[in-house]
Amino acid sequence: MLYQMYQAQADVLAPVRALGRMGASLARMTDFGSQTPAFMRQLGAACGIMADAGMTHARPDYGISSVQVDEADVAVTEEIALDTPFASLLHFRKDTAEPGPRVLLVAPMSGHFATLLRGTLQTMLRDHDVYITDWKNARDVPLSDGVFDLDAFVDHLIRFMETIGPGGHIVAVCQPTVAALAAVAVMAEDRNPAQPRSMTLMAGPMDTRINPTQVNDLAKSKPIEWFQKNLIGFVPWRYKGADRKVYPGFMQLTAFMSMNLDRHINAHIAQFHALAQQDAAKSGAHRKFYQEYGAVMDLPAEFFLETVQRIFQEHDLPLGRLTWHGRKVRPELIRHTALMTVEGERDDICAVGQTLAALDLCTGVRVGMKRHHLQTGVGHYGVFSGRRWEQEVYPRVRSMIQASS
Repeated sequence: MLYQMYQAQADVLAPVRALGRMGASLARMTDFGSQTPAFMRQLGAACGIMADAGMTHARPDYGISSVQVDEADVAVTEEIALDTPFASLLHFRKDTAEPGPRVLLVAPMSGHFATLLRGTLQTMLRDHDVYITDWKNARDVPLSDGVFDLDAFVDHLIRFMETIGPGGHIVAVCQPTVAALAAVAVMAEDRNPAQPRSMTLMAGPMDTRINPTQVNDLAKSKPIEWFQKNLIGFVPWRYKGADRKVYPGFMQLTAFMSMNLDRHINAHIAQFHALAQQDAAKSGAHRKFYQEYGAVMDLPAEFFLETVQRIFQEHDLPLGRLTWHGRKVRPELIRHTALMTVEGERDDICAVGQTLAALDLCTGVRVGMKRHHLQTGVGHYGVFSGRRWEQEVYPRVRSMIQASS
């Protein structure tokens, strides 16, 4: 009933949001500059807040049509290199003879769409030929397409690297760092010719026993049966994935927002004032952020539950118990893939030391092929987006890839 209750609430609020859009539009049409009464502007601002409230389950566009390379604009074409029921391997092909080293950018499957890495992708496109894992909303995947668990996630990464071909590189952000390491370990053991030349793991939960965060504590506070009973719902009948068990995206978004509730409340208060004062720059930036933040996707229940249990509760990877289709994952067999870990000093999701642990697990990688970067002054998202990412983190990631190409 969990998902059905949410859907009923969303259906009830849909006309309210439509009314808000009408009110905001009317307020703009009847605005007479300084002659407009303050209460009219405030009413229009309230309507604007109402219109933008809520969530959407539609993936936003990447909106990348060009990239600047050597101070020249180069056209970019978004193509599907490989498609599966649960994901598309998107290739952002640059119209240039030398696109740069091929890189698989692995986006999290954690309640938001891969477009959350739009800024990461745009930055990397300057110097690289970039592919990204564009995960699909589980509520749109029919039951007939089967299940998607942690093993299937690793399967996808191996298949994607094989599609990109030998000589590629992999960059994983946050939650999929564990699966990325597992995929590369399997490829190394199998002597797969497509095993990447370098692997960069950014802000990921390799060993959450180190400096546990609020997120880590929450994952261990209840038995896995509690998560299954209280956080898993069935997709409503009206969608393609009807009756599929999922961890609803709205649950994840609610959890994220509750961690910094004051910040979100203050942001919406500031948005009200920006709308009332007709500050287009501030209100536009707020709207752009929350449109992306409020675009949520449902996760397959089996993937979510296995991630919680095997990565956050039982620590399978650092304890040497992680398996792939029943076969032990052996990071120590990685020898020909250079390894870099990146962490944020103020990360309250994946704390300092958790990602660094990957360097100790990969004992077969020579010391000269290992790197670590601790970015000062940033939290979780600052590791892979924003000014510090572009100016301080990215140059080190680029250097790592170039040195391994």
